[in-house]
Amino acid sequence: MSTETSTTTVTRLLQRQILPIDRDTDVFPLYVDLEEAKLDTDRDAVGGDKAAKDLNNAAIRQSTSTGRKLHPDQIRSRTALRLEPSQLLSFGTYFNAFPASYWRRHTVVDQVELTVDVTGAGSMVTVYKSMARGHSQRVDAATVEGDSGSFSFTLPLKPFVDGGWYWYDVVAGDHGATVEGAEWTAQVPADRAEHGTVDVCITTMLPDMSAQLLGQLGAAEELQPYLDTVFVMDQGKDKVTDSTHFPTAREGLGDKLRVIVQGNLGGSGGYARGQLESVRKGTATYAMMMDDDVVCEPEGIIRAVTFGDLAKRPTIVGGHMFNLYSRSELHSFGEIVQPWRFWWQTRLDGYSQWNFGARNLRSSRWLHKRADVDFNGWFMCLIPRVVLEEVGLSLPIFIKWDDSEFGLRAKEAGYPTVSFPGAAVWHVPWTDKNDGLDWQSYFHHRNRIIAALLHSPYERGGRMVRESLNHQVKHLASLQYSTAELRHLAMEDVLRGPHALHGELATKLADINAFRKQYSDAQLHLDRDDLPPVRRKKPPKKGKSDIEIPGRLSTLIAAGLAPIRQLRPVREMATDYPETELTAMDAKWWNLVKYDSAVVSMNDGSSVALYKRDPAHYRDLLKRTVDIHRRFHREWPELARQYRDALGEITSPEAWEKTFAPWMRADDQPDDQPDDQAADPGEGA
Repeated sequence: MSTETSTTTVTRLLQRQILPIDRDTDVFPLYVDLEEAKLDTDRDAVGGDKAAKDLNNAAIRQSTSTGRKLHPDQIRSRTALRLEPSQLLSFGTYFNAFPASYWRRHTVVDQVELTVDVTGAGSMVTVYKSMARGHSQRVDAATVEGDSGSFSFTLPLKPFVDGGWYWYDVVAGDHGATVEGAEWTAQVPADRAEHGTVDVCITTMLPDMSAQLLGQLGAAEELQPYLDTVFVMDQGKDKVTDSTHFPTAREGLGDKLRVIVQGNLGGSGGYARGQLESVRKGTATYAMMMDDDVVCEPEGIIRAVTFGDLAKRPTIVGGHMFNLYSRSELHSFGEIVQPWRFWWQTRLDGYSQWNFGARNLRSSRWLHKRADVDFNGWFMCLIPRVVLEEVGLSLPIFIKWDDSEFGLRAKEAGYPTVSFPGAAVWHVPWTDKNDGLDWQSYFHHRNRIIAALLHSPYERGGRMVRESLNHQVKHLASLQYSTAELRHLAMEDVLRGPHALHGELATKLADINAFRKQYSDAQLHLDRDDLPPVRRKKPPKKGKSDIEIPGRLSTLIAAGLAPIRQLRPVREMATDYPETELTAMDAKWWNLVKYDSAVVSMNDGSSVALYKRDPAHYRDLLKRTVDIHRRFHREWPELARQYRDALGEITSPEAWEKTFAPWMRADDQPDDQPDDQAADPGEGA
């Protein structure tokens, strides 16, 4: 047999031009751009002076938008866009620019071909590229000579080692133009000609939002060949199959849809069930974790699969998260786990909550450097089945840190994660939640410690234990006793060892909720009038307001005095009446530490709680806090060894099968119909 077959290549579509499905004007800046490019200052020109850097960071956040709008009627189809006479617009946008540096770094593709189809005599197509520093360069151009033209441009990926994009601009002729479509293709090895398939794994307690998401997946005809199975792990009291939106979802997905009913095992338990079913079934190339409360851009799933198919090695391909309520705002372009603090964050040279409607891609220098990440959130994350088979399933930790820990575990095994531009969902923003103070604070703290024990490169977790102590004292001084108690409980549970995690997965949430309700700061009131009015014997010192943010010196002084102040007797009247009311945005520690009682509103704006200072409780918990942190510092190396030795066992399919046993069918076979077991009621999926 000739060896030529080993070098045979075929043409494969990498990305196509797309436009908003629902013609929502809020998302237009993510697809097409009518604004000019106004690139911000290069950081080397800014230099190392802190004041200059702070000023530049503020300038980078400034809007460059002039308010130019595309009329919805100009969108002719999913791929076609009409331009008015002489109108100029750019496809150098989040969904339509080509992220060349990601393809260059992670895939077998070394050259792409852009084909643009345009009607309208005299119209011009111009192709641009950018470098990692954000500078754009004109690459090529073509003009429609007759009524229409199809233009192809061969574009190498060689100069994109550190970053950069390709995109195209279009200028309409005197009688207007229509960009009928555009495709980015590449010659790929013949053994990569066929696309992979994906099991979408959705964990839910929100039946209507879940059913609507399923409807979005089922309505996208071009997506159907890529879908193997859509697993819905229904863990709520109200079932997704009872939603009025479910019949549409069932019709669209047909026999690809499988609803699995099980107890409330949290996000990690739901995703692990989907991972287990995908691995056991063994017919899909990938399993995609996807949140239930999202709006999906279906094309992003296709792009993630395509990128995964052509990656040099098995690669986790994550999507980005946009704000569901401010739909052109990106949560983060790439996240890392800072190893010394062991906390997730946007990469150091990036920005969070970035609004493309205010400052476009071509004007944002930082977006052109490739963002290398440690993990991707499981609001949308494609995991190759071979990775699940080698490194195991999710940790059994209910919620929080399951996605970041898995990304770190896969990275250590040689499987990178790519947060891939052009694949995204819209999700409720983290800023609208209160998960650092409510019942979720237990899981935040416990699971962060567990992840650090498993993956911290430092002998005693770096700054982890010291920062935990600082945060605990801050919550105590802020009268957040329920949060401080939950964090203490979290640390005690870590000390019980890794083999306790599976056994308490289905019961821990109920235990936590019952435990925290004894503290007034965890007792939420929908009606403010349920609580006493504000009264105090002395007015605020010098009439100072709580809306002012203190300077650095004032903050340091407040931090030093706050723990001591908590030992004083409670002021007269403060036990019966709150001394102040604080909105969620003003309920910062430097304000809370000044009061003996306060009515505080929650982040979601739906309720309030009464914070009350208790010196005896403070002394007791402060002593326990110091003791347990000393113990962690002393025992960290041995704890780390225990958790690392147990990791393979507790994330194995066999361990998870035992946990899922009460909700698995006797014959252990997939079924299109939901299991008839009742799910446990509770909060949080």
